[in-house]
Amino acid sequence: MSYTPADVLLDIHASALAGMAGSPKHFERWAALAADEDHPDADLSEERFHESLVGADEALIAVWSRHLTAWDFAEEPQWALGTSARTDERRTVVYDRLRFGSDLRKALDNAVPVAKLPGPTVITREFTPWYTPERTAARSFYWKSYEGKLRAKGWSDAAIAGLDEASRAVVERLTDPEQPAARQAKGLVVGYVQSGKTANFTGVTAKAIDAGYRLVIVLGGTLNLLRAQTQRRLDMELIGQENILRGADIEDLDSLVGIDYVSDDDADWPDFVQHGGRPSTLGAFDIERLTTRDDDYKGLAQGIRALEFEKREPTRPLHDPANLHHAAARVLVVKKNKSVLTKLVKDLKQIHGLLGELPALIIDDESDQASVNTLDPKKWEAGKTDRTAINGLISQLLGLLPRAQYVGYTATPFANVFVDPGDEEDIFPRDFLISLPRPTGYMGVQDFHDLDEAGPGQAETTHVRGIHDSTGDRLQEALDAFVLTGALKLYRIANGLPERPFRHHTMLVHESVRMAEHAVLAQRISTMWHNAAYQRAEGHTRLASLLERDFHKYADDALPIPETYTDLKPYISRAHQLIAKGGTPVIVVNGDSERDYNQPDLDFDRTPHVWKILVGGTKLSRGFTVEGLTITYYRRTTQQADTLMQMGRWFGFRHGYRDLVRLYIGREETLGRGRNAKTVDLYEAFEAICRDEELFREELARYAPLVDGRPQVTPAQIPPLVAQHLSWVKPSARNKMFNAELVEVRSPGTWVEPTAYPENPAELVHNTEVWEPVLAALGDTPVRLAVGSEAGYEARVGTVSHETLMQALCDLRWSVPSQFSPHLEFLLRAGQRPATIDDWFVITPLQTAAGRREARILGQGLFTPARRTRRRAPLFGAISEPKHRAAALRIAGAVTTAGSVAVEENVRPRRGALVLYPVVESELRLTADGSVDPRDLVMAFSFVAPKSSVGPGSPLVRFRAIDSGRQDAIVIDRDYVRP
Repeated sequence: MSYTPADVLLDIHASALAGMAGSPKHFERWAALAADEDHPDADLSEERFHESLVGADEALIAVWSRHLTAWDFAEEPQWALGTSARTDERRTVVYDRLRFGSDLRKALDNAVPVAKLPGPTVITREFTPWYTPERTAARSFYWKSYEGKLRAKGWSDAAIAGLDEASRAVVERLTDPEQPAARQAKGLVVGYVQSGKTANFTGVTAKAIDAGYRLVIVLGGTLNLLRAQTQRRLDMELIGQENILRGADIEDLDSLVGIDYVSDDDADWPDFVQHGGRPSTLGAFDIERLTTRDDDYKGLAQGIRALEFEKREPTRPLHDPANLHHAAARVLVVKKNKSVLTKLVKDLKQIHGLLGELPALIIDDESDQASVNTLDPKKWEAGKTDRTAINGLISQLLGLLPRAQYVGYTATPFANVFVDPGDEEDIFPRDFLISLPRPTGYMGVQDFHDLDEAGPGQAETTHVRGIHDSTGDRLQEALDAFVLTGALKLYRIANGLPERPFRHHTMLVHESVRMAEHAVLAQRISTMWHNAAYQRAEGHTRLASLLERDFHKYADDALPIPETYTDLKPYISRAHQLIAKGGTPVIVVNGDSERDYNQPDLDFDRTPHVWKILVGGTKLSRGFTVEGLTITYYRRTTQQADTLMQMGRWFGFRHGYRDLVRLYIGREETLGRGRNAKTVDLYEAFEAICRDEELFREELARYAPLVDGRPQVTPAQIPPLVAQHLSWVKPSARNKMFNAELVEVRSPGTWVEPTAYPENPAELVHNTEVWEPVLAALGDTPVRLAVGSEAGYEARVGTVSHETLMQALCDLRWSVPSQFSPHLEFLLRAGQRPATIDDWFVITPLQTAAGRREARILGQGLFTPARRTRRRAPLFGAISEPKHRAAALRIAGAVTTAGSVAVEENVRPRRGALVLYPVVESELRLTADGSVDPRDLVMAFSFVAPKSSVGPGSPLVRFRAIDSGRQDAIVIDRDYVRP
């Protein structure tokens, strides 16, 4: 056996892994087979492999990374022995099948760690599996091409495997394009604001056309710019050069006339996917574009013939495999515009016969914008559904294409598609809802809001600034931060970071919804800019101070940062020059008109460097991503939750500069006028919406696993779950109601925190008195509760029977009773079964904040009431403190980490834990005897039920169909409900 060079070893390993056909097998045997012909004397020992791994052989590690990651992510393969994807247990099974020893396993784990990332959350109806691994492997031309493009862009193996998994989850729930019977599936994919949803629907499109879908209609926003951006993305990453050229000679300029990208020397043309020839000559099929970058749908360019499909077997339908997989696919990217969609519908109506055979896919980007039917059903004529223009045209498309599948994409799980789901022709996602995981590297709500903290935490301290300080308005500081962060980006480029993430650098300013005020604000910023003295000593002094007190303090130590302002100063001039290019640093973007977006400096695709201050905000069209957004100045007030969510434009990918991102946001903004005026904290208002969304995503994840092979929750049952968080969600017709009624939410070992406490003083007094037996059970001497290495906290504690606690909980009053009633049903039913819950350990934490005051409650005490606020009336935001949770979770058996003596001596197999928080909403007022007036007191609580409260294999949520004869109906007529 001779020494085997690295390139030979790479060839052998790559061939062996490729031959395994998707599942790990005895590696030594497969490697010997791969080496037999050309390298019979190769060293295939584990020692040689180990040596290469320890020596950081990048090429060999890359090959193994690709395969190990694919096996880690595989969903329920037969060879995995029931292990979950993306776990150490799954990796162990892989190594066992490869027959690797312990040293080699350790080296591979170091080189390719298990990517323990969350997968997509899937809420689905039962469906017939058809998208098998064998079928996927047989037809994957465009997916493989797209995968290669993503790899070339620098996507990690784990990110690609995650996209593969998420896009597969969508495609497998569409109807089999080959099946004889026509059937439409409708679904919704929920991502995050500016989180790369386009990548998912590009992957879905690739897999769908590989599988046999031959007409793809992408509804790409309401503006030409947004539609063109989507078209360009699909052209570049999926459709590719050969399909765009359609046989034209790239060297023959005359043949390129009218072909987008090449005819106008697009600088990114070399980056467009290359398939290596016309796909139809490579054993696949071509994609024909019916729209281009510059041309929305204007009619079938070649007449109706553009949608004529040649059949190899004329007597068989198009969806027959003999015809389907030889036909070219057609792709359209169209604007959500009445005239455009009307033309498309008109042309399709002229095609007879074929449409019934044509597997089609409609992808609706930002599906809760323009697509949803917003007309008042109360005004509908009897027996007839009126529709808003876009919704009506989408319904017509679905009517013309009986084999069309509809997939909507949105950034919020509270999308308004749930408001009125009762129309069979509408776009309610009756078949599936898929919530995408937060992508790696994404800067989202958790980076700006400390959702698990009762007060300011690391995220708020690092990234969030108020609008005012002791010196007044901080707009000048925000402008200084924009210049300073621009210079810091240039400094990082000069010190080795890749330039591409810093190509664009933007600031967003929004103070008012009034267009006239935008012009005034833009002029104010321009004047402030020209008086800022960025090239003189005065300006440098301000920038140096800001660098020292802010950006140095919160800089990422892993990224280049200048030690002194003197080191950064050379880059200030260049940043100033880039921002002021064209004579002004400011662009005004008033709203949704095309005129606003036709400005060259808003085309992030074709303008090399957009370094500008954008005045606008709430009215920026959805789907329009502000690239390079680093500084935001926001003080616009609103009462609408969807408008608040649009504030989240500061979310997104900030590779190389997330530590530089700053949000200046109004903390004391006036909402309303006259007597109705009140002061609101925009940051807290936005956090309340984000908190609800995150809790809802977690809730969906708990309910997603199948129980006995059946879904715990179906899409038809989602609206009542949404209504738990947004009580106003209901069918918009007064004579309709949701058929699914949420009856019970089971939460063994899970922290549950109600927030809908009453505001009426009489009800607050009532609730306080309800808790008197529990308060009386608390000991007078505080104990210290701690788990693991945490410092712990002081609390008064006691134990009450399950019956005592249930008497209290049943008598409580709520501002939104439906929020707690499903949890109460769970606790009551658990207590009725033997060996489930014996008693409850009650914890009342003693506050440690400076200025805390002690008080008696109904003669009991002493207690230290916490101060909390209702962040979205009548609901509170966070009530509990994270440090209080571990002890409760430990006592209820939800965690195994040992605690202090006071914790461990109270752990019981069938004991729950309840944390009681006396809360005041303003300054604590005490009576003469040191008691708090119950009219000022909110008796808030959180609880953790013991694991024993739910049997193994039981569903965690229970619904009741009000009309049991129509289990699948989403809404029903109230008249049909029997009392």
